[in-house]
Amino acid sequence: MEIDSAVLYSKLKTFFGYDSFKGDQEAIIRNLIEGKDTFVLMPTGGGKSLCFQLPALVMPGTAIIISPLIALMKNQVDVIRGFEDEQIGIAHFLNSSLGKAQIQEVRQDVQSGVTKLLYVAPESLTKEENIDLLRDVDISFYAIDEAHCISEWGHDFRPEYRRIRDMIQTIGKAPVIALTATATPKVQNDIQKNLGIMDATVFKSSFNRPNLYYEVRDKVDAEKDIIRYILQHPGKSGIIYCLSRKKVEETANLLNINGIKALPYHAGLDAKTRAENQDRFLMEDVDIIVATIAFGMGIDKPDVRFVIHYDIPKSIEGYYQETGRAGRDGELADCITYYSYKDIQKLEKFMLGKPISEQEIGRQLLMETVAYAETSLCRRKMLLNYFGEDYTKDNCGVCDNCLHPKTTYDGRKEMSLVIRLIKSLPEHFKIEHLAYILSGRVNAMIKSYEHDTIPLFGEGKNHDDKFWCAVIHQGLLLHLLEKEIESYGRIYVTKKGEEFYSSPWEIRLVEDRVFSNKASDDDDDDAANDKAAMKGGGGDPILLPMLKNLRKDMSKKLNLQPWIIFGDPALEDMSILYPITFNELHSCQGVGEGKARKYGKEFIELIKAYVEENDITRPAEYVVKSAPTRSADKIFIIQSVDRKLALEDIADARGLEMNKLIEDIEGIVSTGTKLDLNYYIRQVVDDDIVDEIFDYFKNEATSDSVEEAMQALGSDYDEMEIRLVRLKFLCEVAS
Repeated sequence: MEIDSAVLYSKLKTFFGYDSFKGDQEAIIRNLIEGKDTFVLMPTGGGKSLCFQLPALVMPGTAIIISPLIALMKNQVDVIRGFEDEQIGIAHFLNSSLGKAQIQEVRQDVQSGVTKLLYVAPESLTKEENIDLLRDVDISFYAIDEAHCISEWGHDFRPEYRRIRDMIQTIGKAPVIALTATATPKVQNDIQKNLGIMDATVFKSSFNRPNLYYEVRDKVDAEKDIIRYILQHPGKSGIIYCLSRKKVEETANLLNINGIKALPYHAGLDAKTRAENQDRFLMEDVDIIVATIAFGMGIDKPDVRFVIHYDIPKSIEGYYQETGRAGRDGELADCITYYSYKDIQKLEKFMLGKPISEQEIGRQLLMETVAYAETSLCRRKMLLNYFGEDYTKDNCGVCDNCLHPKTTYDGRKEMSLVIRLIKSLPEHFKIEHLAYILSGRVNAMIKSYEHDTIPLFGEGKNHDDKFWCAVIHQGLLLHLLEKEIESYGRIYVTKKGEEFYSSPWEIRLVEDRVFSNKASDDDDDDAANDKAAMKGGGGDPILLPMLKNLRKDMSKKLNLQPWIIFGDPALEDMSILYPITFNELHSCQGVGEGKARKYGKEFIELIKAYVEENDITRPAEYVVKSAPTRSADKIFIIQSVDRKLALEDIADARGLEMNKLIEDIEGIVSTGTKLDLNYYIRQVVDDDIVDEIFDYFKNEATSDSVEEAMQALGSDYDEMEIRLVRLKFLCEVAS
């Protein structure tokens, strides 16, 4: 089929508002118009959708667009319909969100030949009534969007996609165009083989998105950090991805409490609410959408300025696609991910119960994500290498690792050891297995292969397995090592690697980053959240020492330990938030209203003078307000203590373990609320013991840590006694 260039460019301008094509778009469109099967690998934001939308508009017949994303279907249909009112039937979608009357309207437009693009969910394509409808339709071509869903090695495998080829043969053959924004060489091969398009013309664009900044942050105080970040970027559109629906709802609620317009978006919401929330985001009634990672959110919004992953995704493909929602207009955008290995352990638990093969694939994909998160290498280089593309620059200048590079070392000795191990084994193995052998770590698989008996077992035991994983990943980037495509993840030595092994040359390697092993925010209870200390280094480097000196002077004058006046987290918050009123001060960590009034006057005066002298714009809006979680329990506890009820009775009334009740009381006290527990302490703890523990906290302790107190006081004192007297001390002296 021949379509005049003038027609192509006219439709391009009329429907999409562009004067010219981008990248391979024109070549892809012409290939499809000529009736050839086509395979498109193009990063998010590269203009994939135009590659099937424009040919659908100029070719005779109806194009069947198979997509798993209901949100994207609606969005793209709205865009195409929006150009000309008389084109209202030109694009339709057929999926589970439609009512009976709407489905009938779609069927009529399709049968009459008005519809040029029919978006179909893969599940809808398998329904008998839809197959009967499409058999009688002149089909121009089939477009399989998000084609990575075909592969079990893709990040969003959907079994229904495996049936697409059979459905096409049942409905009637026509050219096929498969499109994906994320596909490793293994996934590419799976897609072409499963769709029967091994001879398709392949168009592969660079996966590099030079306008995106990539950063991975330690998941400590993530909620507070996110709120601070958003308030520093007022009016900017952003997406936050969370692992669970519950976390989506909690995060959206927390943002709204702090004056940030946000809406949730997940599969648990009804279709109407999802559609309304999506439209409000597109129309900029709200700035932030909070969505589940598991639920694909195909919103085609060009000016998303940041994508934040509160939880780490299950795969690099998922991460790349979700970060790809940012900066589709080509302008700079931030991609920030919060990482805790505890989240990885959670994801591993979710896999239990699945078939062993699925668990194996899922774990391998997860380990690639861990490697990306923990690496000190250029993140852009790691991402592109994963998708089979080389990034030749040593420093991209637009990721956290390149902006803050770690020191390197000559790694020829370590790389040679890795290659020697691989060459010595009769079979090929995955990265973690090789790292375990070198570090001398035993597990069931090591034992089953008797690799704990080979000469090289433990040869690199001066380093842990994470170190050796980092070396192997860098060997892949340097093309000294490679992964087998069919047995995904198994490592072999390349020709270049053999040359290196024969005559090693200097290679500069870096060790991976070390992340804290703290629980992520959603594992913490309210009390732990209230006490969590901010990581040092974020505050004003001049003001912070001034605040510490003031605290030291006051502690001498009042004959109190410095931490009793204000803890380090409180001072760090003050050096960030610059509070100049009592209300602002008691919003800092560990500063209740009583403590603010008791010790805060001098601190407020110092901060106020410092702000005025240095002409500082105060980020007063960064004070994070907490969501009223478990507030009913807290109120009940406070009222019950005021009525002098036994703590055992309070615990029973609320269905709590005694330990949990004490934790809740500690959380209440840490926010500055005073509770008089003397009535209960007198009944359960000897007066002498109370005096001795109280005296320790007043004169010896350097913090209010229970663990430190137990070590200092010895085994003569019970942990519960120490916790109760600590509460008495905090209420009477430190608040």
